[in-house]
Amino acid sequence: MSATTDILVIEDDAILRQALAEWLQVAGYAVRTATDGCAGIAAVKLATPALVVTDIHMPGMSGTMVIAELKRGYPEIPVIAISCLFDSGHAMDANAAMALGAAGALAKPFKRRDLLRAVADLLGSQAR
Repeated sequence: MSATTDILVIEDDAILRQALAEWLQVAGYAVRTATDGCAGIAAVKLATPALVVTDIHMPGMSGTMVIAELKRGYPEIPVIAISCLFDSGHAMDANAAMALGAAGALAKPFKRRDLLRAVADLLGSQAR
């Protein structure tokens, strides 16, 4: 597994986590998954991924905390924040995630092509 193709998906919803992993794998990326923010940070410490996709609203360590931790310790890793709270009138919106250091943001529900486009844009020539 090349470090340039390794994508870490941090999502507490098992069905969505599996779907995101499958979408990325079918597109040719190597994917690891984590069930929450703490497990995600542990996975990053184990092997630095090329990109992280993280949910924002998770129990325990939230996605905002994950983004802040990654920006402190691993500023080179681009992060795509995903949340059903974006564009919902909730205090957390895509702009706030970007201000925290996310390189991209997608509002749930989103289409596979939107995720793959965001990943390809961030990984550029490193992709697959």
